[in-house]
Amino acid sequence: MKIFWATFIKVLGGLLERPMWMMLLISLCLMSSVYWHRTVQDLPVAVVDQDHSPASRLLIRNLDATDKINTVGYDSLPEAIHDLGFRKLFAVIIMPTDLEKKLLAGKPVTIPVYGDATNRLPNGQIQQDVQAAYQEMLSYYQTERMLASGFSLRQAEVILAPITARTEDVFNPGISFAAIVFPGLLVVLLQHSLLIASVRVRLVLRSQGQPPLLVYMGGLSALLPIWLFLSIVLFVLWPWVLGYRQTASILEILLLTFPFLLAVLGLGKLITECLRRVELIYLTLSFITMPVFYLSGTIWPVQAMPVWVRFVSSCLPTTWATKAIAGVNQMGLPWQSALPDVGMLLLLGAVYTLLGMAIGLVRDGRRLRQLLQRNRG
Repeated sequence: MKIFWATFIKVLGGLLERPMWMMLLISLCLMSSVYWHRTVQDLPVAVVDQDHSPASRLLIRNLDATDKINTVGYDSLPEAIHDLGFRKLFAVIIMPTDLEKKLLAGKPVTIPVYGDATNRLPNGQIQQDVQAAYQEMLSYYQTERMLASGFSLRQAEVILAPITARTEDVFNPGISFAAIVFPGLLVVLLQHSLLIASVRVRLVLRSQGQPPLLVYMGGLSALLPIWLFLSIVLFVLWPWVLGYRQTASILEILLLTFPFLLAVLGLGKLITECLRRVELIYLTLSFITMPVFYLSGTIWPVQAMPVWVRFVSSCLPTTWATKAIAGVNQMGLPWQSALPDVGMLLLLGAVYTLLGMAIGLVRDGRRLRQLLQRNRG
């Protein structure tokens, strides 16, 4: 155990003396600052009014009252399309001729909208707001027509809206794209940084010969206090600064993060033993970060993936860590509900470690046989 603690103190002291792991906090601040407002808002949208009626002006006011749309008046449609192509606008909405006349006559009305489909998030948000604003204007005119026909206000409300929807705050109240992506982004950052650090420690120790197992364990264990501290910053402090919902305590975050870190250390062992060459290891780590983010279920639900992709996703620590941390820290679920995910993380860590050790023994045995054959020759 003296060897273990000597290595532990040496590696931990080196990490504290040269805190390159603080680069993770800098990159976190830069990457997540785009989500500071938590939702897209005040997107410039062109409005070309070809009707100039009370109905068109009401619809424009409804659009401008939404959080996500900032209407900009245009007299010329070609000019608006030109600015849309140069990304000065996110969409172009046209108030067609005879809009109000068709509404009063009960005829169907089409509101042409030109959107920038290459930017899917704002395009989808604008589409929802246009539909909501149009529905609000339509309800107003339908109510006026029904009142003129002798219906009471209550009767008109019941006919136009027979079902009243109610939303319960379960997952991320005030849900936004940023609130969905944020937990997965933090998990991927934590995994990628720990993979690099653990591989670096293994390579440095291996360069000194064939150290005992306790030396490896001591060096890798020295990473855990640093990355547990980083997990508190990533999952507690920084989301609190940005104003995101937090329902888990620091102890619960640590209990969820610790098995995740063990699984990542096991994955680092497997990657190191499979590749062994420094340039191949770092090149591989740089290429797997983005695929891991997509496969973790943050952007696309795991249940909607093909079966073989779902299998790959289930073999990644990020998938289970994102599910567990998001459930406890955003959804308000009890810590016990994440025990199956914790069990999977521990199982993955053990499987990765055993596979890495087996591959290392095979490769070392092959190298030993080659050296013996050379000596005999």
